[in-house]
Amino acid sequence: MSKIEPTVTAPAKPAEPAAVEPVTTQSPPPVFSQASPVPVSVPVSASEVAPVTEPRKLDQLSRIEEKAARIEEKFARYEAILTRAEASLERSAQKVETATGAMDFAGIRQEVTALRYRVDSTPRAGTLFVTAIVTALLTVLLTVLVLKFGVPGLVPSLLP
Repeated sequence: MSKIEPTVTAPAKPAEPAAVEPVTTQSPPPVFSQASPVPVSVPVSASEVAPVTEPRKLDQLSRIEEKAARIEEKFARYEAILTRAEASLERSAQKVETATGAMDFAGIRQEVTALRYRVDSTPRAGTLFVTAIVTALLTVLLTVLVLKFGVPGLVPSLLP
């Protein structure tokens, strides 16, 4: 990005007359052209020519240049930050891409389906309670039958 430098001397406007200090020597009066505020054909020394711009305008111009330089520095810092953030985001995206490429989604889907089938096939609480009650009743019934009739050849009947 190229920096545009403002000019220090401003061209004279046709509506404003150029300010020139009075000449104390016997030289002819200065001749001005429309494009230049400096006398064209009269050789004069540096002490006899009036300054073209005021010091206040030069101070204002220098302040504007300093502000523009600070803005350019801030822009450069933000550009560097954004460049680093973009590179970091690109690295993260690449890591995610390699991680997803390494995963076998079809295999994982099959394993999850098999696990879900096994979980669904396990008995729930109601089934477990019914099984416990039936087991307890059958145990009591068989115990009473063994005590009353006995086991032929092993245990004689114990109850009358």
